[in-house]
Amino acid sequence: MLSIYQLKPAFQNLLRPGVKRLYDRGVTANQVTLFAAVVSVLLGILLLALPQHTWLFALIPLWMLLRMALNAVDGMLAREFGQQSRLGAYLNELCDLIADCALFLPFALLPGVSPLLVVLVVVFALISEYAGVLGPMVGASRRYDGPMGKSDRAFCFGVLGAGVACELLPAVWLNGLLAVILALLLYTLYNRVRQGLAEAAQPTNSK
Repeated sequence: MLSIYQLKPAFQNLLRPGVKRLYDRGVTANQVTLFAAVVSVLLGILLLALPQHTWLFALIPLWMLLRMALNAVDGMLAREFGQQSRLGAYLNELCDLIADCALFLPFALLPGVSPLLVVLVVVFALISEYAGVLGPMVGASRRYDGPMGKSDRAFCFGVLGAGVACELLPAVWLNGLLAVILALLLYTLYNRVRQGLAEAAQPTNSK
């Protein structure tokens, strides 16, 4: 199923000249990964501390866009400039999950928004990513199947943040959209397991 992740190659082509400049200045993939996680956590703390100032949620779409760029940058630095490492693999997965939790949970403090829905979205975002990481354990690749992968979640919560900041999304609409995101996460979990098993069953992957 279509996912924003499939647009990644074109996005990377736009970023490649800037990535080369970062490399020339000694910036590493792990530094970019950690920077994105730290800023995400700080923004999440700010929103958790001041949820009544809904205009602050306008920072989410702005940061989500920049964070997606940084996620592409750290991967390109790692793959194209020989910076891949075991530590980097851990940081890449863990920092994304930490950042998602920090940026999604403040929505639970908005008046009228269901904290249960927000928590369930966070939980199944974590579980769906874990299902993707499990691919190599069954003889498949790391699965990025949609429809609600990392980039899709960033886009959706960016839209939600903009809607909250502009007071265009009442709580009932937010709850409805969160329910849709949750349903898509459940399908993503199913899709990643199904596709991982199908890939592992191919003759070329048989042990």
